[in-house]
Amino acid sequence: MPPPLPMTFPASGPETAMTALSATLERIAAALERLAPPHAPSPDLLAADAFVWQADRRLLKPVARVAHVSLALLRGIGPQQRTLLDNSRRFAAGLPANNALLWGARGSGKSSLVKAVHAQLLAERPGDAPALVEIQREDLPSLPDLLDLLRAASRRCILFCDDLSFAAGDSGYKSLKAVLEGGVEGRPANVLFYATSNRRHLMPREMIENERATAIDPGEAVEENVSLSDRFGLWLGFYACDQATFFSMIEGYMQAAGLHPPPADWQAQATAWAAARGARSGRVAWQFTQDLAARHGREIF
Repeated sequence: MPPPLPMTFPASGPETAMTALSATLERIAAALERLAPPHAPSPDLLAADAFVWQADRRLLKPVARVAHVSLALLRGIGPQQRTLLDNSRRFAAGLPANNALLWGARGSGKSSLVKAVHAQLLAERPGDAPALVEIQREDLPSLPDLLDLLRAASRRCILFCDDLSFAAGDSGYKSLKAVLEGGVEGRPANVLFYATSNRRHLMPREMIENERATAIDPGEAVEENVSLSDRFGLWLGFYACDQATFFSMIEGYMQAAGLHPPPADWQAQATAWAAARGARSGRVAWQFTQDLAARHGREIF
């Protein structure tokens, strides 16, 4: 009889164990890749002239049309208008420019001025104007990610945050400070930061006083909070307007809308409208003009 065949067993040992472990790790890595969100695509900043930053998706959403009024219709803020326009023109031309904080009374035209200045740059520099990129205040923690995207772009960008302020316990201002000037990378050369706020120092008094009371050196605590506003090279103040300026605002809006009622027909109404709202401002003037146009059966621009 022939001798029996030798029995074979699966190979074992250190090499086999390492192979099995490597295969397991590869499967785990592949599973994690499938679970991870896709990388945000590089933004095409030539696809539009304005964008909104969507922090949860880490992408810039193009805005087809920015709601704005022309600079000529923004009355009562001539010095602020000239300063911000000159600063923006220098930035668009590749010259040094300052971050700007527009602060003051509500409805006084702060955000309208930023959008109007951007529209003016688009008219003056077709194909070569900066893009307007809006970021919400609550999305400021994602600002470093946004700046990484903008830093790699060739187009200049005006980064805009409307109604910027910080509540007690909100530490987001510290990251904003680093981005404005103090960080290692700092603000990209192709990005300018404009913000509007009802507060000159961006923080409520009780927040500053609380940090003053709990700090080892109260003076240093105040400096820490106030220094955020100091990072803006331009401070543009906006104030409540007088009645003559209020009427001038309404007249400008009416002329643009093709409305020409006699002053006796609308000035008393406008005065009562402002009194009912407790303020005279560009926003109140615009709201009154909308109501007036509707009562005359006219569409407004």
